[in-house]
Amino acid sequence: MPDWSSGLPSELLEVIGKRLASGTDAASFRSVCSPWRDAVPFAALAPLLLLPFGPDSERVTLYSVDEEKAFSLPLPPGARGKVPCGASCGWLALMDGSAAVTLLNPFTGARVELPPADDDVASASSMLVSRKDDGRWVLHHEDDYGNAAADEGMRQVFSYEIVLSAPPDADGRGCVAMAVLPSSTEVAFCRVGVDRAWTLLETYLECSVEFVVHCQGRFLAIDCTGEISNCSNIISADGSRPTATPMPSLSPPEDLCHRSYLESNGELYVVGAMVNVLRWAQRW
Repeated sequence: MPDWSSGLPSELLEVIGKRLASGTDAASFRSVCSPWRDAVPFAALAPLLLLPFGPDSERVTLYSVDEEKAFSLPLPPGARGKVPCGASCGWLALMDGSAAVTLLNPFTGARVELPPADDDVASASSMLVSRKDDGRWVLHHEDDYGNAAADEGMRQVFSYEIVLSAPPDADGRGCVAMAVLPSSTEVAFCRVGVDRAWTLLETYLECSVEFVVHCQGRFLAIDCTGEISNCSNIISADGSRPTATPMPSLSPPEDLCHRSYLESNGELYVVGAMVNVLRWAQRW
């Protein structure tokens, strides 16, 4: 039977997309196929917020700002027991004990496998690790007793967060994934569905990278002080090597807590919470 969903006129899809009432409806609509996704851009409706969940969770919970309510979706059996290490472009990034990462669309159940971490990625981390014969990684502490890294500890060894340049296409390709490595000035990236290994890129920042944001077609690596490095030539048609160059940037306010960064309409924003320490001290 032919796939009728991909044959609808783009004008009709746009009309339908404008009538969607909530971010929940938009997310379901966009997950059908590429033409439907193109008809409803991310900026059209308020995004869904992902609530924290652990490797033992059987469901993932999302909060709709428009509807002011939370709803949950079941995780497929193959996704359970893995550690969440980011959510980007509507996809979850989940890591197992061998540091292999799976991208999961929680609405459709579609999955895309990313390359597992290798010795090069491990060496870029500040943690001392080695790999066992079964593929699982061993974390060495100061006492030098090597123990298999617990699932929750995998993020502290290999990847705090994975950011996508775009949602994967129907073939599981068409985008780049970049990983923030723990306590490192390097980042790792791969072409989803194409590369079999991660490529390391030195950002030349003075402090370790804490955030990566995809903004205006490029990745920006941001360190713990707010300094920014522009990662360019990640995908180059002429074979140019990837490079990273620190760029002038404003330091975030000193009293900004729980700082994070996001892209909105092509602009980079820093967000966080402001705490009045003096007022808190007087109150208590």
